[in-house]
Amino acid sequence: MSGSMLLLVPPVVLTLLVVLVGVFSSVLSPLATRRKGPKGALDKPYAGGENLETHRVQPDYSQFFPFAFFFTILHVVTLIVATSPTGATGSLAFAVVYVLGALLALFILFRR
Repeated sequence: MSGSMLLLVPPVVLTLLVVLVGVFSSVLSPLATRRKGPKGALDKPYAGGENLETHRVQPDYSQFFPFAFFFTILHVVTLIVATSPTGATGSLAFAVVYVLGALLALFILFRR
């Protein structure tokens, strides 16, 4: 393998990049700003203006999970149907049964 082709091998490229970033980091670290004096409010947690030491928000995920399952079901169905071979008749039947099963899952998911 020639020298120019050796630079295209992923492990060699990764090693070179890690070494390059390490060199840049060590060369440029003296230029980094450092905090001087008392730390004060810089060490306290901050979340959108809320004081996390006295008040913690408990998010409600009850609307998120049905949407996440809906998203996952539809993407898996799309993947199965899109990758099923077109020449075989059994694959068409499998895709139709899979779509019907997904529709049943969606009806169960969003029943009220």
